[in-house]
Amino acid sequence: MAEQRELLLITIRGITDAEAARRTTVSELTLGGIVKHLAGGERVWTQIMVKADGELPEGMLDMGQYQMAEDETIAALLEQYATAARATEGAVAAFADLERNVPLPRTPWSPPETIYWPARRILLHLIRETAQHAGHADIIREALDGSSTTGQR
Repeated sequence: MAEQRELLLITIRGITDAEAARRTTVSELTLGGIVKHLAGGERVWTQIMVKADGELPEGMLDMGQYQMAEDETIAALLEQYATAARATEGAVAAFADLERNVPLPRTPWSPPETIYWPARRILLHLIRETAQHAGHADIIREALDGSSTTGQR
């Protein structure tokens, strides 16, 4: 997971707050919005994994998690992301058994019965989510100024 986070951070390197908030494609996604979403995603999925109570964490369904607000800075969002990553790593290190089943919270798209995922699957979900959005970030950054993970300008 750390490798996927690092690839995202390479793509974000050196951008300003204005660049972090700028859309460069028809998508609503921005670099700042991606960092904000991934920080929130790590927070809520780590909470789901640790508490294992099946409760919906606060903010999990907040659609504002994808946009960088006018009063937010990329530096603050990156710090939130680093804090969330440390919490995830700490939680994983404390787990005795990653095969332990965790009840997932009920969402509007959930089936009526409770779904259980092993903690390992939750971590794989976070890795996939990070990798997917790192790819999005690469496209956004390339459209922004020609830079990418593999080629900084």
